[in-house]
Amino acid sequence: MIQSYLRAFQIGVIAGMRAAVAPALLSHKLVRTIPTKQPQKPVHYLAQPPVSIGLKVLAGGELIADKLPNAPERTIPAQFITRIASGATCGAFLSEIEGNEAPYGAIAGGLGAVAGTLIFFNLRRWLDHEVGVPDTAVALAEDALAIGLGWQVVNSIEPAAKPV
Repeated sequence: MIQSYLRAFQIGVIAGMRAAVAPALLSHKLVRTIPTKQPQKPVHYLAQPPVSIGLKVLAGGELIADKLPNAPERTIPAQFITRIASGATCGAFLSEIEGNEAPYGAIAGGLGAVAGTLIFFNLRRWLDHEVGVPDTAVALAEDALAIGLGWQVVNSIEPAAKPV
């Protein structure tokens, strides 16, 4: 049980790094593990191939938009709230898939998103302004980290024995 909530926290950290990457990776995994033709619960919508494709397109757009000079900071209220909502939703769905309480997963995912947003915002700012690493290089490294760590998290999901 604790492992499930730890994974929910981790997927939240990924959402804090890149808000659309977390649901895109989770949906990609669900399409392959719990495919459903007729969604019965909200989590089943993530297991739909068209939803998965749409989330991947959004994640790709986010990765590109992040490199633009006029991209908003992730700590402005709209961005911050979006990341928390993404982390909480992914955390809830992940916990539900593993047969645990979705509300606790949502809390863990939301807290992970807060941590991921603040830690990686400050790390990126420090590397860019204090160390002198070009922002694009830091952003690309963060993209790779978000995708790589997120991939590990979703591949460690252990669906419950009973159908979700």
